[in-house]
Amino acid sequence: MGQQQLLLLVLGMVIVGIAVVAGIQAFTEGKAKAETDAAVADAMRVISDLQAWYLKPAAFGGGSETAANWANVKLGSIGLNPADDVGTANSYYETLNGCYALTAASGKVTVEIKRRDASAEAGKECDGAKYADAEITSASPTSGVTWTYQ
Repeated sequence: MGQQQLLLLVLGMVIVGIAVVAGIQAFTEGKAKAETDAAVADAMRVISDLQAWYLKPAAFGGGSETAANWANVKLGSIGLNPADDVGTANSYYETLNGCYALTAASGKVTVEIKRRDASAEAGKECDGAKYADAEITSASPTSGVTWTYQ
């Protein structure tokens, strides 16, 4: 091989190497974004269920549009059973995408969204970083959702 051919071969290998590294980095960033988006989509389902619970009459197990009833809402009130989810802890609801904990008070409820850390020891799968908090207030439960991203 001539010197020019070797130079072109080395140059080609460098370009392919850079392309591979850039592709791996783009995939990693895309994966992290997709995981966050999936966790937020699950949280939107939980929020939607909470809004429906708030608007449902008390005779049917709902909040009857009363601000004080936010303090009574639990995961079981909206049909989520932490004992039957993909994790082992009963203080929050876990999906493959994230973990969702409710903090209820009179006049509002907050949904905390955390990253699910599958590599953690049993019972501590939700020790990952917090993605966001979503707060629903009784003043406007159907449109008054406030998001706080971390």
